[in-house]
This record gives sequence, structure tokens and C-alpha cells, in this order.
Amino acid sequence: MKISIIGATGYTGAELLRILASHPAAEVKYITSESQPGAAITDIYPHLTRFYTQKLVNMEALDKIATESDVIFIGLPHGHAMEVGRKATAANPKVKIIDLGADYRFKNHDVYEQWYKVPHTHRDATAVYGLTELNRSQVREANIVGNPGCYTTASILALAPLVKNKLVDLTTIIVDAKSGVSGAGRGLNLGSHFTEVFESVKAYNVGGHRHTPEIEEVLSGLAGEEILINFTPHLIPMARGILSTCYAKLKAGVTTETVDEAYTSLYGKEYFVRLLGRGGCPATKNTRSSNFCDLGWHVDNRTGRVIAVAAIDNLVKGAAGQAVQNMNVMFNLEEWTGLDHAPVYP
Repeated sequence: MKISIIGATGYTGAELLRILASHPAAEVKYITSESQPGAAITDIYPHLTRFYTQKLVNMEALDKIATESDVIFIGLPHGHAMEVGRKATAANPKVKIIDLGADYRFKNHDVYEQWYKVPHTHRDATAVYGLTELNRSQVREANIVGNPGCYTTASILALAPLVKNKLVDLTTIIVDAKSGVSGAGRGLNLGSHFTEVFESVKAYNVGGHRHTPEIEEVLSGLAGEEILINFTPHLIPMARGILSTCYAKLKAGVTTETVDEAYTSLYGKEYFVRLLGRGGCPATKNTRSSNFCDLGWHVDNRTGRVIAVAAIDNLVKGAAGQAVQNMNVMFNLEEWTGLDHAPVYP
């Protein structure tokens, strides 16, 4: 497969290149950057030395890139990917698009515009939400995939069995999630400076984080009714990883065994979801640099609540790894191709 990456110099682009370097069916054709065209990717990311010799190009040749690619990954800020997707598919209707940003994640474009404050200019696109464990059959037939956000991947996977099986009061869902600093991107930002983050934990975007409507839309689809949640993200002084702790009130009569069955029936055969079982406590270190999601759940009989905990690597299962997982499904490859390596520990 000939692969191009639009916006290759962010952390997600670098992680895509790292993963694709060992993918047996992948040939990276073009990598782009609007800020550093002409630079060698290894000058920006020396860890890729011996794996890539390409230089970055700009998007002036997008038609050529689309025509010569089987799949294009887009790693651009929101508001830009839909224009790239629209032009690329016009140039080559057979090219597959996987957007790692938010532009193709929402079925309801009005919700996207409300939260992201930009008009959606590719409303006629037939895009599939790329959470493979829930939408595998749709991803297989898709030409455009909206890769889920990192917080959303962990939170939705943690809550999906409870919501799908109607085991919880849908008005009581609370998500408390924590992310490593790489989730803030590679750009300079005072809030992610070492001295601001080191030895400190802080909540941010309380009640207003843009992953909130994404989680709500997917869970609402599983439940068959509208869901509103409380979602609070936190910044943790580590490079990568997400831990999402989700709370909900169990419905009357729901037993611990019913909860166990909901998780094992949905994920028991999933390669990338590792069930730690009832009482399991996932840790971000155990998923580092891997495409795994570790899941554990707890039933608190004293309060009548269930607590589901998920750990992922935000740059892999929360971004680049999940994108490659989706690509594998779209091209009828084994889902774990290029992704079946153990996490890095410690």
C-alpha cells in the first residue's frame, strides 16, 4: 500500500511513521509539512534515522499525492482536514482517507460546528467513526474514517458494555480522565512547559472539553437515546498515556455477574482490548507505546455504582495506532498487522 501523511511533523505524525516503519504492507510515499517543507524528517525526529530518507513536501501537489496514494492519513488541526479530504477524493475517488483530527468524527455536523467554531465544508462525505471494536463492519467498507480522539477512545471503550446493555442510569455518567502532556501537541504552550507541569496535576476545560460531545454522540447511538455526561480532563506530568475512570449508577437488579458478562461478551475476542476483569486496576505504564486498551471494572455495592477504568497510550491506541488498525481493516489485512508488539516497560 502506498501511504501519504498530511501533517507529518506533530507527535501523531511521528508515531505513525514509527509504526509504519515495521508494517510489512506499507510504503510511505509522501509526507507533508506546511511549516518545514524541504526538511528531512530525520532532522526533526532523529529517532527515525535509517528508517526514512524522505524530505517533507507542501500540499501544493495534493492532486499528485492523492493520485499516487492508496491511503492518506491527515494529521492537521480541526477545520483543515475536511478541505484536504474533499480535494483528495475529488482527485482520486479510490483513495482512502483516515483523519486523526475531529473533522470527520461527527454524524451531526451542527454539533461539530457548535463545539469547534468552524463551518463544516464536507457535509456530503460519508464518513465512519473509526472505533474499530464497535464499528468494524462499517470501517471495512469505508472510504473516509474519522479516527476517534484519545480521551474518547478510553472513555467509550470503558462505558460501551454498560450503555449498550442498559445496565446503568444514563443520567449519572461521570468521566474523570487524565492525560500525559503529549496530548497537548508539539506546539509551544505555557500550560505544557516542564516547570508548569512537573510535580503538579490540574483539571482543565472543565465542562467544556471538545471530546465531550464525541463521547456523548457515540454512547447515545449505543443506548438509542440522548445521553449527557460530565467529563473532566486532567493533565498529568508524564509524556504519554491516558487513564479514564468512569462512574455510573447501576439500575436496580443488575448483578455483578451481569456486569462481568457485558464486558466479556463485547470484548472477549478483541485482540486490542485486554480485560483485567472485575477488580482490575489498569495502569498507563502497561500500555505504553502499544495499541492495547486495558480495562477493569468495579461494582460498589455500598453506593450502587459501577466504576470502569481504561488505560491506553494516547499516541497509539488514542491516535496513530488506532489509525493503522483502521487502515488494516479497510484493506482486509489482519487487524494487528504492524501493531502486534508488546508494550514498552518500564
